[in-house]
Amino acid sequence: MTQAEPIDKTAIRHASTVIALRDRFTKPQVLMGQRGAKAAFMPNKFVFPGGALDAGDAEIPLVGAINQNCREHLLRKTDADRAHALGVTAIRELWEETGLILGKPGVWEDPIPQDWQDFAATGHLPDASALQFVFRAITPPGRPRRFDARFFLIDADTLQGNIDDFSAASDELSHLQWIALEDVRKFDLPFITEVVLAEISGRAGDPAPPPSVPMFLNTEEQSLFLRLGGNSPLDQSAQG
Repeated sequence: MTQAEPIDKTAIRHASTVIALRDRFTKPQVLMGQRGAKAAFMPNKFVFPGGALDAGDAEIPLVGAINQNCREHLLRKTDADRAHALGVTAIRELWEETGLILGKPGVWEDPIPQDWQDFAATGHLPDASALQFVFRAITPPGRPRRFDARFFLIDADTLQGNIDDFSAASDELSHLQWIALEDVRKFDLPFITEVVLAEISGRAGDPAPPPSVPMFLNTEEQSLFLRLGGNSPLDQSAQG
């Protein structure tokens, strides 16, 4: 994750997290890595790749946009349309933290933004069409960092190149590995990751975009579990 200016530690930052799912119809596995012991946010925990939205992400062109179903859910309970930027953030963070490419072959137009030069050198353009918006969570108050994180699911088959090759990854996550869903709870996980994994486990065999998206909303006043979209009374309470 790149940072062009100092972080306001009291602000809730928009973020994207990527859940890469492999062998979904046989023995489902997810890609995770371990955060460093000195990390300000979730030290030592095993997490999915992801990070905060950068200001420049909104300006990066995509060869494929997030599908309309997911975009509609991303527009709920928010003050602005960040669907494009969040898709770019997801692709950038996946590349930076794992070295894996979510894109299509193509040539960038100059000038190439500095954060994307290594990605562009692979001969690919970012493509968000495979992203499925499956979960949203706001970090509870009192944490050293707070994020409004959108979790995106992708099928590993949509990644370019060797999905076991993490040689281009940064050092932000260590012990990158594909972990079987049946074994993942043996690792040291954040609470919200366990909640997301329960949702993913129930959807592993269904490649269609979800009809509604769970949202874990934490404010100074309350914690709520909502659903974005759908037709149930609980879903309706989350629309806005």
